[in-house]
Amino acid sequence: MSKNLSSIKGLDARKAAWEVIQAVGGGAFADVALERIFNLYSFKSIDKALITELSYGAIRQRFFLDSWIDYLGKVPAKKQPPLLRWLLHLGLYQILKMKRIPPAAAINTTVELAKIHDLKKLAPVVNGILRSALRKKEEGFLLPKSNNPSLVLARNESIPLWLADELIFWKGVEDATKVAQSFNIISPIDIRVNKLRADVKEIKEIFDDCGIQNKLIPNCPYGLEVRAGDGEPRKWPGYEEGKWSVQDRSSQLIAPSLEPLPGEKILDACAAPGGKSTHIAELINNKGEIWSVDRSSRRSKKILANSERLGTKCLQLLVADSNELLVKKPEWTGFFDRILIDAPCSGLGTLARHPDARWRMNQDNIQELVFIQSQLLNSLAPLLKSGGKLVYSTCTIHPDENFNQIKKFLMLKSEFFLEYEKQIWPGDEGGGDGFYLATLNKL
Repeated sequence: MSKNLSSIKGLDARKAAWEVIQAVGGGAFADVALERIFNLYSFKSIDKALITELSYGAIRQRFFLDSWIDYLGKVPAKKQPPLLRWLLHLGLYQILKMKRIPPAAAINTTVELAKIHDLKKLAPVVNGILRSALRKKEEGFLLPKSNNPSLVLARNESIPLWLADELIFWKGVEDATKVAQSFNIISPIDIRVNKLRADVKEIKEIFDDCGIQNKLIPNCPYGLEVRAGDGEPRKWPGYEEGKWSVQDRSSQLIAPSLEPLPGEKILDACAAPGGKSTHIAELINNKGEIWSVDRSSRRSKKILANSERLGTKCLQLLVADSNELLVKKPEWTGFFDRILIDAPCSGLGTLARHPDARWRMNQDNIQELVFIQSQLLNSLAPLLKSGGKLVYSTCTIHPDENFNQIKKFLMLKSEFFLEYEKQIWPGDEGGGDGFYLATLNKL
Protein backbone atom coordinates (compact mmCIF):
# COMPACT_ATOMS: atom_id res chain seq x y z
CA MET A 1 0.00 0.00 0.00
CA SER A 2 0.98 3.68 -0.01
CA LYS A 3 4.18 4.53 1.89
CA ASN A 4 2.28 7.36 3.61
CA LEU A 5 -0.32 4.98 4.99
CA SER A 6 -0.69 5.19 8.74
CA SER A 7 0.13 2.18 10.89
CA ILE A 8 -3.36 2.22 12.49
CA LYS A 9 -4.66 -1.35 12.67
CA GLY A 10 -6.93 -2.28 9.77
CA LEU A 11 -6.29 0.91 7.84
CA ASP A 12 -4.64 -0.81 4.88
CA ALA A 13 -7.64 -3.13 4.43
CA ARG A 14 -10.06 -0.20 4.57
CA LYS A 15 -7.95 1.75 2.10
CA ALA A 16 -8.10 -1.23 -0.28
CA ALA A 17 -11.89 -1.47 0.12
CA TRP A 18 -12.17 2.27 -0.58
CA GLU A 19 -10.19 1.75 -3.79
CA VAL A 20 -12.62 -0.97 -4.90
CA ILE A 21 -15.62 1.25 -4.14
CA GLN A 22 -14.04 4.12 -6.08
CA ALA A 23 -13.30 1.86 -9.06
CA VAL A 24 -16.88 0.58 -9.19
CA GLY A 25 -18.17 4.14 -8.82
CA GLY A 26 -16.11 4.93 -11.92
CA GLY A 27 -17.63 2.08 -13.92
CA ALA A 28 -15.48 -0.97 -13.10
CA PHE A 29 -17.02 -4.35 -12.33
CA ALA A 30 -16.82 -5.18 -8.63
CA ASP A 31 -15.26 -8.63 -9.04
CA VAL A 32 -12.65 -7.28 -11.46
CA ALA A 33 -11.81 -4.34 -9.18
CA LEU A 34 -11.50 -6.64 -6.16
CA GLU A 35 -9.30 -9.12 -8.00
CA ARG A 36 -7.06 -6.29 -9.15
CA ILE A 37 -6.58 -5.13 -5.54
CA PHE A 38 -5.73 -8.66 -4.41
CA ASN A 39 -3.21 -9.01 -7.23
CA LEU A 40 -1.69 -5.59 -6.55
CA TYR A 41 -1.20 -5.94 -2.80
CA SER A 42 -0.35 -8.82 -0.49
CA PHE A 43 -3.10 -9.49 2.03
CA LYS A 44 -3.75 -12.34 4.43
CA SER A 45 -6.96 -14.32 4.00
CA ILE A 46 -8.58 -12.60 6.99
CA ASP A 47 -7.86 -9.18 5.46
CA LYS A 48 -9.19 -10.31 2.08
CA ALA A 49 -12.44 -11.33 3.74
CA LEU A 50 -12.73 -7.92 5.43
CA ILE A 51 -11.96 -6.05 2.20
CA THR A 52 -14.59 -8.08 0.35
CA GLU A 53 -17.23 -7.47 3.01
CA LEU A 54 -16.50 -3.73 3.27
CA SER A 55 -16.37 -3.04 -0.46
CA TYR A 56 -19.18 -5.32 -1.59
CA GLY A 57 -21.36 -4.23 1.32
CA ALA A 58 -20.89 -0.51 0.67
CA ILE A 59 -21.51 -1.00 -3.07
CA ARG A 60 -24.62 -3.06 -2.39
CA GLN A 61 -26.01 -0.50 0.07
CA ARG A 62 -25.37 2.57 -2.11
CA PHE A 63 -28.93 3.93 -2.14
CA PHE A 64 -29.39 3.30 1.59
CA LEU A 65 -26.10 5.02 2.46
CA ASP A 66 -26.81 7.92 0.10
CA SER A 67 -30.12 8.41 1.92
CA TRP A 68 -28.26 8.79 5.21
CA ILE A 69 -25.84 11.29 3.67
CA ASP A 70 -28.81 13.24 2.26
CA TYR A 71 -30.33 13.39 5.74
CA LEU A 72 -27.17 14.15 7.73
CA GLY A 73 -25.11 16.26 5.33
CA LYS A 74 -25.49 19.80 4.06
CA VAL A 75 -24.82 18.63 0.50
CA PRO A 76 -26.84 15.77 -1.11
CA ALA A 77 -24.88 12.57 -1.67
CA LYS A 78 -24.86 12.75 -5.47
CA LYS A 79 -23.44 16.29 -5.34
CA GLN A 80 -20.62 15.34 -2.99
CA PRO A 81 -17.14 14.96 -4.53
CA PRO A 82 -17.01 11.26 -5.52
CA LEU A 83 -13.92 10.61 -3.39
CA LEU A 84 -15.74 11.93 -0.31
CA ARG A 85 -19.02 10.19 -1.14
CA TRP A 86 -17.35 6.77 -1.41
CA LEU A 87 -15.34 7.34 1.76
CA LEU A 88 -18.51 8.23 3.66
CA HIS A 89 -20.08 5.05 2.31
CA LEU A 90 -17.15 3.07 3.70
CA GLY A 91 -17.56 4.60 7.16
CA LEU A 92 -21.36 4.57 7.25
CA TYR A 93 -21.54 0.95 6.16
CA GLN A 94 -19.41 -0.11 9.11
CA ILE A 95 -21.49 1.95 11.58
CA LEU A 96 -24.95 1.13 10.26
CA LYS A 97 -24.60 -2.41 8.91
CA MET A 98 -21.70 -4.19 10.61
CA LYS A 99 -21.99 -5.53 14.14
CA ARG A 100 -18.47 -6.86 14.64
CA ILE A 101 -16.58 -3.59 14.05
CA PRO A 102 -16.53 -1.14 16.99
CA PRO A 103 -18.01 2.20 15.90
CA ALA A 104 -14.98 4.08 17.25
CA ALA A 105 -12.68 2.03 14.98
CA ALA A 106 -14.95 2.70 11.99
CA ILE A 107 -14.94 6.46 12.62
CA ASN A 108 -11.25 6.80 13.46
CA THR A 109 -10.01 4.83 10.45
CA THR A 110 -12.34 6.63 8.03
CA VAL A 111 -11.27 10.06 9.30
CA GLU A 112 -7.62 8.98 9.12
CA LEU A 113 -8.06 7.95 5.49
CA ALA A 114 -9.51 11.38 4.75
CA LYS A 115 -6.51 13.07 6.36
CA ILE A 116 -3.85 11.18 4.45
CA HIS A 117 -5.53 10.85 1.06
CA ASP A 118 -6.42 14.20 -0.50
CA LEU A 119 -9.37 14.96 1.79
CA LYS A 120 -7.55 16.54 4.74
CA LYS A 121 -9.67 19.71 4.67
CA LEU A 122 -12.84 17.61 4.64
CA ALA A 123 -11.81 15.34 7.52
CA PRO A 124 -14.00 17.36 9.98
CA VAL A 125 -16.98 16.82 7.66
CA VAL A 126 -16.33 13.07 7.62
CA ASN A 127 -15.99 13.03 11.38
CA GLY A 128 -19.18 15.05 11.89
CA ILE A 129 -21.38 12.96 9.59
CA LEU A 130 -20.15 9.64 10.98
CA ARG A 131 -20.59 10.71 14.61
CA SER A 132 -24.07 12.03 13.83
CA ALA A 133 -24.93 8.71 12.20
CA LEU A 134 -23.72 6.82 15.27
CA ARG A 135 -25.81 8.99 17.60
CA LYS A 136 -28.90 8.51 15.46
CA LYS A 137 -28.36 4.77 15.34
CA GLU A 138 -27.99 4.58 19.12
CA GLU A 139 -31.24 6.58 19.47
CA GLY A 140 -33.03 4.03 17.30
CA PHE A 141 -33.58 6.58 14.53
CA LEU A 142 -35.05 5.50 11.20
CA LEU A 143 -35.00 7.55 8.01
CA PRO A 144 -38.10 9.73 7.45
CA LYS A 145 -41.14 7.80 6.30
CA SER A 146 -42.65 8.09 2.83
CA ASN A 147 -46.10 7.38 1.47
CA ASN A 148 -44.52 5.96 -1.68
CA PRO A 149 -44.07 2.18 -1.12
CA SER A 150 -41.57 1.94 -3.99
CA LEU A 151 -39.37 4.63 -2.44
CA VAL A 152 -39.54 2.91 0.96
CA LEU A 153 -38.54 -0.43 -0.59
CA ALA A 154 -35.78 1.12 -2.71
CA ARG A 155 -34.29 2.98 0.23
CA ASN A 156 -34.59 0.24 2.84
CA GLU A 157 -33.25 -2.55 0.64
CA SER A 158 -30.96 -0.34 -1.47
CA ILE A 159 -32.25 -1.08 -4.95
CA PRO A 160 -32.98 1.33 -7.83
CA LEU A 161 -36.39 2.97 -7.69
CA TRP A 162 -37.39 1.55 -11.10
CA LEU A 163 -36.68 -1.98 -9.85
CA ALA A 164 -38.70 -1.38 -6.68
CA ASP A 165 -41.61 -0.24 -8.87
CA GLU A 166 -41.34 -3.39 -11.00
CA LEU A 167 -41.03 -5.79 -8.06
CA ILE A 168 -44.16 -4.37 -6.42
CA PHE A 169 -46.02 -4.57 -9.73
CA TRP A 170 -44.98 -8.21 -10.22
CA LYS A 171 -45.24 -9.51 -6.67
CA GLY A 172 -47.09 -7.06 -4.41
CA VAL A 173 -45.44 -5.18 -1.55
CA GLU A 174 -44.97 -8.10 0.85
CA ASP A 175 -43.40 -10.55 -1.61
CA ALA A 176 -41.45 -7.76 -3.33
CA THR A 177 -39.87 -6.98 0.02
CA LYS A 178 -38.84 -10.62 0.49
CA VAL A 179 -37.21 -10.67 -2.95
CA ALA A 180 -35.41 -7.37 -2.36
CA GLN A 181 -34.18 -8.53 1.05
CA SER A 182 -32.70 -11.63 -0.57
CA PHE A 183 -30.57 -9.37 -2.78
CA ASN A 184 -28.72 -8.28 0.35
CA ILE A 185 -28.06 -11.70 1.87
CA ILE A 186 -24.54 -12.98 1.34
CA SER A 187 -24.95 -16.12 -0.74
CA PRO A 188 -23.25 -19.39 0.12
CA ILE A 189 -20.89 -20.89 -2.45
CA ASP A 190 -22.49 -23.72 -4.42
CA ILE A 191 -20.30 -26.28 -6.12
CA ARG A 192 -21.07 -28.93 -8.74
CA VAL A 193 -19.19 -32.18 -8.36
CA ASN A 194 -17.73 -33.51 -11.63
CA LYS A 195 -19.18 -37.02 -11.96
CA LEU A 196 -16.38 -37.95 -14.39
CA ARG A 197 -13.81 -37.65 -11.61
CA ALA A 198 -15.55 -37.84 -8.23
CA ASP A 199 -18.86 -38.25 -6.45
CA VAL A 200 -20.64 -36.01 -3.98
CA LYS A 201 -19.95 -38.29 -1.01
CA GLU A 202 -16.20 -38.24 -1.69
CA ILE A 203 -15.98 -34.44 -1.96
CA LYS A 204 -18.15 -33.97 1.11
CA GLU A 205 -15.85 -36.21 3.16
CA ILE A 206 -12.75 -34.36 1.90
CA PHE A 207 -14.28 -31.00 2.81
CA ASP A 208 -15.40 -32.30 6.21
CA ASP A 209 -11.87 -33.53 6.94
CA CYS A 210 -10.44 -30.11 6.00
CA GLY A 211 -12.90 -28.20 8.17
CA ILE A 212 -14.74 -26.66 5.19
CA GLN A 213 -18.35 -26.42 6.35
CA ASN A 214 -20.66 -27.88 3.73
CA LYS A 215 -23.97 -29.66 3.22
CA LEU A 216 -25.87 -31.39 0.46
CA ILE A 217 -28.21 -29.29 -1.69
CA PRO A 218 -31.71 -30.83 -1.89
CA ASN A 219 -32.89 -31.70 -5.43
CA CYS A 220 -29.40 -31.01 -6.78
CA PRO A 221 -27.74 -34.42 -7.26
CA TYR A 222 -24.20 -33.12 -7.80
CA GLY A 223 -24.42 -30.04 -5.58
CA LEU A 224 -22.79 -29.06 -2.31
CA GLU A 225 -23.33 -25.80 -0.43
CA VAL A 226 -20.30 -24.27 1.27
CA ARG A 227 -20.59 -21.44 3.77
CA ALA A 228 -19.29 -18.14 2.45
CA GLY A 229 -16.09 -16.98 4.12
CA ASP A 230 -14.33 -20.36 4.24
CA GLY A 231 -11.46 -19.12 2.12
CA GLU A 232 -10.78 -19.01 -1.61
CA PRO A 233 -12.48 -21.85 -3.55
CA ARG A 234 -9.57 -22.33 -5.94
CA LYS A 235 -7.45 -23.34 -2.95
CA TRP A 236 -9.91 -25.97 -1.71
CA PRO A 237 -8.98 -29.62 -2.26
CA GLY A 238 -10.09 -31.14 -5.54
CA TYR A 239 -10.34 -27.92 -7.52
CA GLU A 240 -7.03 -28.20 -9.39
CA GLU A 241 -7.73 -31.89 -10.02
CA GLY A 242 -11.00 -30.94 -11.74
CA LYS A 243 -13.22 -32.77 -9.27
CA TRP A 244 -15.69 -29.90 -8.96
CA SER A 245 -16.67 -26.45 -10.21
CA VAL A 246 -18.33 -23.43 -8.63
CA GLN A 247 -21.88 -23.18 -9.96
CA ASP A 248 -25.05 -21.84 -8.36
CA ARG A 249 -27.69 -24.47 -7.57
CA SER A 250 -30.26 -22.82 -9.86
CA SER A 251 -27.79 -22.89 -12.73
CA GLN A 252 -27.14 -26.58 -12.06
CA LEU A 253 -30.74 -27.29 -13.15
CA ILE A 254 -30.19 -26.03 -16.70
CA ALA A 255 -28.01 -28.72 -18.32
CA PRO A 256 -30.12 -31.65 -16.99
CA SER A 257 -33.24 -30.00 -18.43
CA LEU A 258 -31.78 -30.66 -21.90
CA GLU A 259 -31.98 -34.39 -21.09
CA PRO A 260 -28.79 -34.94 -23.12
CA LEU A 261 -27.87 -38.46 -24.22
CA PRO A 262 -24.48 -39.98 -25.11
CA GLY A 263 -23.67 -39.71 -28.80
CA GLU A 264 -25.85 -36.67 -29.46
CA LYS A 265 -24.89 -33.43 -31.17
CA ILE A 266 -25.46 -30.54 -28.77
CA LEU A 267 -25.02 -26.77 -29.16
CA ASP A 268 -24.33 -24.42 -26.28
CA ALA A 269 -24.88 -21.13 -28.07
CA CYS A 270 -23.71 -18.64 -25.41
CA ALA A 271 -21.21 -20.86 -23.71
CA ALA A 272 -18.63 -18.74 -21.84
CA PRO A 273 -17.25 -19.34 -19.27
CA GLY A 274 -18.19 -22.96 -19.88
CA GLY A 275 -20.09 -24.04 -16.77
CA LYS A 276 -23.05 -25.46 -18.64
CA SER A 277 -21.03 -26.93 -21.55
CA THR A 278 -18.85 -28.89 -19.14
CA HIS A 279 -21.92 -29.94 -17.14
CA ILE A 280 -23.51 -31.34 -20.33
CA ALA A 281 -20.28 -33.21 -21.10
CA GLU A 282 -20.27 -34.69 -17.61
CA LEU A 283 -23.89 -35.81 -17.98
CA ILE A 284 -23.19 -37.66 -21.28
CA ASN A 285 -19.96 -39.18 -19.92
CA ASN A 286 -17.86 -37.41 -22.55
CA LYS A 287 -19.59 -39.34 -25.34
CA GLY A 288 -21.01 -36.96 -27.87
CA GLU A 289 -20.33 -33.79 -29.84
CA ILE A 290 -20.77 -30.54 -27.94
CA TRP A 291 -20.19 -27.27 -29.76
CA SER A 292 -19.47 -24.42 -27.33
CA VAL A 293 -19.98 -21.12 -29.11
CA ASP A 294 -19.28 -17.64 -27.81
CA ARG A 295 -18.56 -14.38 -29.61
CA SER A 296 -15.84 -13.28 -27.16
CA SER A 297 -12.40 -14.78 -27.78
CA ARG A 298 -11.27 -13.63 -24.32
CA ARG A 299 -14.19 -15.33 -22.58
CA SER A 300 -13.86 -18.39 -24.81
CA LYS A 301 -10.41 -19.00 -23.34
CA LYS A 302 -12.15 -19.60 -20.02
CA ILE A 303 -14.26 -22.33 -21.65
CA LEU A 304 -11.06 -24.04 -22.80
CA ALA A 305 -9.39 -23.67 -19.40
CA ASN A 306 -12.43 -25.05 -17.56
CA SER A 307 -12.79 -27.94 -20.00
CA GLU A 308 -9.13 -28.91 -19.66
CA ARG A 309 -9.27 -28.78 -15.86
CA LEU A 310 -12.44 -30.89 -15.71
CA GLY A 311 -11.37 -33.36 -18.39
CA THR A 312 -14.38 -32.85 -20.66
CA LYS A 313 -12.92 -34.01 -23.95
CA CYS A 314 -16.01 -33.85 -26.19
CA LEU A 315 -16.20 -30.04 -26.33
CA GLN A 316 -15.44 -28.25 -29.58
CA LEU A 317 -14.90 -24.50 -29.24
CA LEU A 318 -16.04 -21.97 -31.81
CA VAL A 319 -15.59 -18.21 -31.48
CA ALA A 320 -18.53 -16.76 -33.39
CA ASP A 321 -21.74 -14.77 -33.14
CA SER A 322 -24.46 -17.37 -32.69
CA ASN A 323 -26.85 -15.21 -34.72
CA GLU A 324 -24.64 -15.87 -37.76
CA LEU A 325 -24.17 -19.62 -37.42
CA LEU A 326 -26.72 -20.51 -40.08
CA VAL A 327 -24.91 -18.27 -42.59
CA LYS A 328 -21.40 -19.41 -41.64
CA LYS A 329 -22.32 -23.09 -41.31
CA PRO A 330 -25.35 -23.82 -43.53
CA GLU A 331 -24.62 -27.53 -43.09
CA TRP A 332 -25.80 -27.08 -39.50
CA THR A 333 -29.42 -26.70 -40.63
CA GLY A 334 -31.35 -29.32 -38.64
CA PHE A 335 -28.02 -30.63 -37.30
CA PHE A 336 -28.37 -30.56 -33.50
CA ASP A 337 -30.32 -32.90 -31.23
CA ARG A 338 -30.27 -30.34 -28.40
CA ILE A 339 -29.66 -26.59 -28.25
CA LEU A 340 -29.05 -24.57 -25.13
CA ILE A 341 -29.52 -20.80 -25.26
CA ASP A 342 -28.34 -19.44 -21.93
CA ALA A 343 -29.10 -15.96 -23.15
CA PRO A 344 -27.42 -12.65 -22.30
CA CYS A 345 -29.72 -11.03 -19.79
CA SER A 346 -30.08 -8.32 -17.16
CA GLY A 347 -28.86 -10.63 -14.36
CA LEU A 348 -31.56 -9.41 -11.98
CA GLY A 349 -31.67 -12.84 -10.39
CA THR A 350 -28.03 -12.67 -9.30
CA LEU A 351 -27.92 -9.35 -7.45
CA ALA A 352 -26.91 -11.06 -4.19
CA ARG A 353 -23.71 -12.30 -5.86
CA HIS A 354 -23.00 -9.20 -7.94
CA PRO A 355 -23.36 -6.11 -5.73
CA ASP A 356 -22.78 -3.63 -8.56
CA ALA A 357 -25.23 -5.19 -11.04
CA ARG A 358 -28.26 -3.39 -9.59
CA TRP A 359 -26.68 -0.02 -10.40
CA ARG A 360 -25.68 -0.96 -13.98
CA MET A 361 -29.03 -2.01 -15.32
CA ASN A 362 -32.00 0.13 -16.35
CA GLN A 363 -35.22 -0.36 -18.29
CA ASP A 364 -33.71 0.74 -21.61
CA ASN A 365 -30.86 -1.76 -21.22
CA ILE A 366 -33.37 -4.51 -20.57
CA GLN A 367 -35.32 -3.80 -23.73
CA GLU A 368 -32.07 -3.92 -25.72
CA LEU A 369 -31.39 -7.33 -24.19
CA VAL A 370 -34.94 -8.49 -25.01
CA PHE A 371 -34.20 -7.75 -28.68
CA ILE A 372 -30.89 -9.67 -28.54
CA GLN A 373 -32.60 -12.67 -26.91
CA SER A 374 -35.31 -12.68 -29.56
CA GLN A 375 -32.68 -12.60 -32.31
CA LEU A 376 -30.89 -15.59 -30.80
CA LEU A 377 -34.05 -17.66 -30.52
CA ASN A 378 -35.06 -16.98 -34.11
CA SER A 379 -31.55 -17.42 -35.53
CA LEU A 380 -30.87 -20.72 -33.80
CA ALA A 381 -34.26 -22.41 -34.20
CA PRO A 382 -33.43 -23.73 -37.74
CA LEU A 383 -30.33 -25.52 -36.40
CA LEU A 384 -32.45 -27.91 -34.32
CA LYS A 385 -33.52 -31.29 -35.70
CA SER A 386 -37.19 -32.18 -35.97
CA GLY A 387 -38.01 -33.83 -32.67
CA GLY A 388 -35.14 -32.02 -30.99
CA LYS A 389 -35.16 -30.08 -27.73
CA LEU A 390 -34.30 -26.41 -27.15
CA VAL A 391 -33.72 -25.00 -23.67
CA TYR A 392 -33.84 -21.24 -23.16
CA SER A 393 -32.54 -19.95 -19.83
CA THR A 394 -31.68 -16.66 -18.14
CA CYS A 395 -30.49 -15.56 -14.72
CA THR A 396 -33.10 -12.82 -14.49
CA ILE A 397 -36.59 -12.33 -13.06
CA HIS A 398 -37.90 -9.84 -15.62
CA PRO A 399 -40.94 -11.29 -17.43
CA ASP A 400 -40.08 -9.53 -20.71
CA GLU A 401 -36.88 -11.56 -20.83
CA ASN A 402 -38.59 -14.77 -19.75
CA PHE A 403 -42.29 -15.70 -20.04
CA ASN A 404 -43.09 -12.92 -22.50
CA GLN A 405 -40.04 -13.69 -24.61
CA ILE A 406 -41.00 -17.35 -25.01
CA LYS A 407 -44.66 -16.49 -25.59
CA LYS A 408 -43.67 -14.23 -28.53
CA PHE A 409 -41.35 -16.88 -29.95
CA LEU A 410 -44.03 -19.58 -29.88
CA MET A 411 -46.47 -17.28 -31.67
CA LEU A 412 -43.94 -16.92 -34.51
CA LYS A 413 -42.70 -20.51 -34.61
CA SER A 414 -45.63 -22.91 -34.85
CA GLU A 415 -43.30 -25.91 -35.17
CA PHE A 416 -42.27 -25.47 -31.51
CA PHE A 417 -44.32 -26.24 -28.43
CA LEU A 418 -43.66 -25.52 -24.77
CA GLU A 419 -42.98 -28.60 -22.67
CA TYR A 420 -42.04 -26.89 -19.41
CA GLU A 421 -41.13 -23.52 -17.94
CA LYS A 422 -40.14 -22.39 -14.48
CA GLN A 423 -39.25 -19.10 -12.81
CA ILE A 424 -37.09 -19.33 -9.69
CA TRP A 425 -37.19 -16.18 -7.56
CA PRO A 426 -34.41 -15.02 -5.26
CA GLY A 427 -35.50 -15.85 -1.74
CA ASP A 428 -37.45 -18.97 -2.77
CA GLU A 429 -37.36 -21.79 -0.24
CA GLY A 430 -34.72 -23.81 -2.09
CA GLY A 431 -32.28 -20.91 -2.16
CA GLY A 432 -30.06 -20.03 -5.10
CA ASP A 433 -30.12 -17.28 -7.67
CA GLY A 434 -33.17 -16.14 -9.59
CA PHE A 435 -33.40 -18.14 -12.81
CA TYR A 436 -35.80 -18.90 -15.62
CA LEU A 437 -35.84 -21.88 -17.91
CA ALA A 438 -38.12 -22.99 -20.70
CA THR A 439 -37.96 -26.37 -22.45
CA LEU A 440 -39.24 -26.31 -26.04
CA ASN A 441 -39.69 -29.28 -28.38
CA LYS A 442 -39.62 -29.08 -32.15
CA LEU A 443 -42.35 -31.06 -33.90
